[in-house]
Amino acid sequence: MRVLFWGTPEFAVPALRALGDEAHDVVGVVTQPDRPAGRGRALGVSAVKRVALEEGIPVLQPERAVGDEFLAALRALQPDVSVVVAFGQILKPAVLELPPRGSVNVHASLLPALRGAAPIQWAILRGYETTGVTIMRMEAGLDSGPILFQVEEPIRPDESGGELAMRLAEVGAEALIDALTLMEAGALSEAPQDHSRATYAPKLDRASARVEWGRPAVEVARWMRALDAVPGAWSVLDGGVEVKLFRPRVEIQAGEPGTVLDVDEGEGVLIAAGEHAVRVREVQPAGRRRMAAGEWVRGRGVALGARFV
Repeated sequence: MRVLFWGTPEFAVPALRALGDEAHDVVGVVTQPDRPAGRGRALGVSAVKRVALEEGIPVLQPERAVGDEFLAALRALQPDVSVVVAFGQILKPAVLELPPRGSVNVHASLLPALRGAAPIQWAILRGYETTGVTIMRMEAGLDSGPILFQVEEPIRPDESGGELAMRLAEVGAEALIDALTLMEAGALSEAPQDHSRATYAPKLDRASARVEWGRPAVEVARWMRALDAVPGAWSVLDGGVEVKLFRPRVEIQAGEPGTVLDVDEGEGVLIAAGEHAVRVREVQPAGRRRMAAGEWVRGRGVALGARFV
């Protein structure tokens, strides 16, 4: 089929590559405009755009995916179907309905659970043991269209949001190919979602990533896992140093929430929570690289009895 692909981050790359590997004709890629990034504020290119340029696929980068001129550019590509994977904008019905076979989306949850921008992170935050990928037909509502294909996946006990995203990206790419194969064969069924069972996964920003040490350690650990590595769960150490915290492990210890109970070059830093404590095994102090917590201890970046707030 002639596929118009919409996507921006690394999560979308396996799906884009899978389409080419399965001999679908990717006639164009729509991705977010280049944005200033990093300390030098040089223009950053999306992961999807890099792959598209490597493969010689035409790239469109609208500030907003609307307007007669933009729609004319899409029609000129003559797509049979649009495939949307973490594009980053809400698409209007005129865009979704432009290809004869409509538009399908790869969503990283088992819809109707976790509709919205951050389903992977919220699956971990809410303590889910399983999640998955849904291929859905897109409509005007937020992730509310009919389900075409679903694959369930377990969430591993110590899995971070970044690790789970990488795994679901590959699962989603395979599920997409299966769904398109059924579509071409006229064998794809559509199941309406039960909207009464819908839950939501709103976007998480840096402000919401600050650790609340009064919560039970199991919740604090989920927070660190879910937000690794973007935006990264963070807290402020005595003296005003912001520190991102990674690779948590819950331990049965007690203390004033936020207090450093143990510093160990091999095991890392133990910090008290509202119930029990969290052993942090990797850190990233502001302005520095991510490192093993033991290295930070050796450099006297933290001491017994210090406080995180």
